Amino acid sequence: MSQHTLTLLRFTYKKLKEKLTVSDSKKLFHEQFPYVIPGLYKRIVDEMLVELNLLNHQNEFTQDHLFCIGLTETFKALMKGYKPEKHLDLLFESLCNSTNFEAKEITEISQKSQKEFKDKSSKDVLKLLKEKSSSKLYPSRILNLGIYILISNSQDLQEDNDSEKIKIISDIFEKLNLSINKAEKDIGIYKSSLSKMEQAKELIEELRIKDKKKVQNK
Repeated sequence: MSQHTLTLLRFTYKKLKEKLTVSDSKKLFHEQFPYVIPGLYKRIVDEMLVELNLLNHQNEFTQDHLFCIGLTETFKALMKGYKPEKHLDLLFESLCNSTNFEAKEITEISQKSQKEFKDKSSKDVLKLLKEKSSSKLYPSRILNLGIYILISNSQDLQEDNDSEKIKIISDIFEKLNLSINKAEKDIGIYKSSLSKMEQAKELIEELRIKDKKKVQNK
């Protein structure tokens, strides 16, 4: 039996006996994903790993459809442009496995749930959210972003301006008994992160083109 297999078995046993620490999760993640993560994405991966680990320690937390949508869709958006692209599935699986989550199950729940919400108005989205959600949702950044993504994709909001969208989103969070201030903060940071990522990628590409021209002109 290889050392790699032994390490995974030891961690699997520990997972059954007790909650993983952040240090445990990071060690297990790097065992399962033995590749260098580009600096632009490393911080995002670290933050996601810590957040998932902490959520797994909360007794009131439940892996509902909103959490699954939030996790899969924010991962896709924040990791857009990651290379090599073929590593993304393993990267997501490693993030989930190292924090006691099942990547395949989360992906399936997310895909199934998004189909149910597809092509619906914001009013229908709210109605379905109320029907599908438990009486008390466990508040988290990932859940808030899952709701935000569903609402943003609703049929009547895709073309609306941001101020109108924010008003409707605030109303929906209030009706779901979730903190509007926390939701607005989470959404604002998420949108800012996406914007900064795009700017950073554009800058990297500009520098790459300049370096290429310098080499050609020598």
